[in-house]
Amino acid sequence: MLQIQDIRNNLDEISGRLSKRGQDFSSLLKTAIEKDDVRKETQTELDSYLAEINQASKQIGALYKEGKREEADQLKEKVSELKSKTKDLDEKLKAAELEVYNVLTQIPNAPGVNVPAGKSENDNKIMSTHGEAPVLSQNLPHWELASKYDLIDFELGVKITGAGFPVYKGKGARLQRALINWFLDRARDEGFEEVLPPILVNEDSGFGTGQLPDKEGQMYHVTGDNLYVIPTAEVPITNMYRDVILNSSDLPIKNCGYTPCFRREAGSYGKDVRGLNRLHQFDKVEIVQIVNPKESYDVLESMQKYVQSLLRDLGLHYRVLLLCGGDTGFASAMTYDMEVWSAAQERWLEVSSVSNFESFQANRLKLRVKDEEGNKVLAHTLNGSALALPRILAALLENNQSEEGIRVPEVLVPYCGFDLIS
Repeated sequence: MLQIQDIRNNLDEISGRLSKRGQDFSSLLKTAIEKDDVRKETQTELDSYLAEINQASKQIGALYKEGKREEADQLKEKVSELKSKTKDLDEKLKAAELEVYNVLTQIPNAPGVNVPAGKSENDNKIMSTHGEAPVLSQNLPHWELASKYDLIDFELGVKITGAGFPVYKGKGARLQRALINWFLDRARDEGFEEVLPPILVNEDSGFGTGQLPDKEGQMYHVTGDNLYVIPTAEVPITNMYRDVILNSSDLPIKNCGYTPCFRREAGSYGKDVRGLNRLHQFDKVEIVQIVNPKESYDVLESMQKYVQSLLRDLGLHYRVLLLCGGDTGFASAMTYDMEVWSAAQERWLEVSSVSNFESFQANRLKLRVKDEEGNKVLAHTLNGSALALPRILAALLENNQSEEGIRVPEVLVPYCGFDLIS
């Protein structure tokens, strides 16, 4: 959530940055300031009455000591009237604060200065492309390969739960587990501390990282307990630091975690969601950092380079995109997407997003950092998929297929115990 004081002090800059999203947020920004004007006026009036009450209370005591009971009683009546007014003003202030809050929650994060303007994925900027597309003697899509080698049973998942909930079997399950363990080990070697968080979160956690109220339709809701099943480990891991004041010496904080992830993906149908392309349940290893605001964009670059190193070690042909304003998530200020080449489908598949949220999440989380002078400022938060498994697995199956079988990347062989699926 943007800070109202930042909007006031940097209205033109924030309005310009928000325009990169391809929408006009000037009316909401203006409304936020107007609502805050009412809040400030109410606060000033309330403070004035409270000061008058405080001063009068001191005078009442002095008058009683001097034996001036009649004057003291009259002043007490005045204080009683003032207290009645302050009660009304206090209610008015709470209502004004809520109005400001409600407007601010509708405003997305302002894209960073280097984010290109644009309305959709068609306006994203290709930053780099790495490796070469494989030349295959056979070209079967991963869902056919999964059936041929009995790796994944999509129909069984439909029977048990529904579409988008596959059952991994045999070497398919072992390869999935190998990827998870390799990703976690690599993150540990990179200095990330592993956590195993809950996969159910409350409303406050969903709000803190920006999933609520923006993405209710994409989240599974456990109505009886009013809990949400997580769409990504980002939510519980980042919320570990909600309502926390850190010392600057604590930074950077680096966490990673593996969880299953759940997304309703309402309206997702057709050929582009076949097989592993888009699931309702999938596995992912997430990396999260909490950093000094001055360092967050340097950290963003290091995080996206780290994700690239994973893709290179898996031998995948991939590219890096800088998302335009219109394709950048609600809470993000700047996002890199990594896409791998699907040889059989002949298209790019997104496998990772690495984002800098600046202070947007920290403001919602009330996550602050105390510097050496004792000043408290909002931290910056970042996260990234490192990596999401379904499309990685799809690309590995398709890009490494041959008439003899499917070759397993060398880095995964110690984790799964085989080098060929045949």
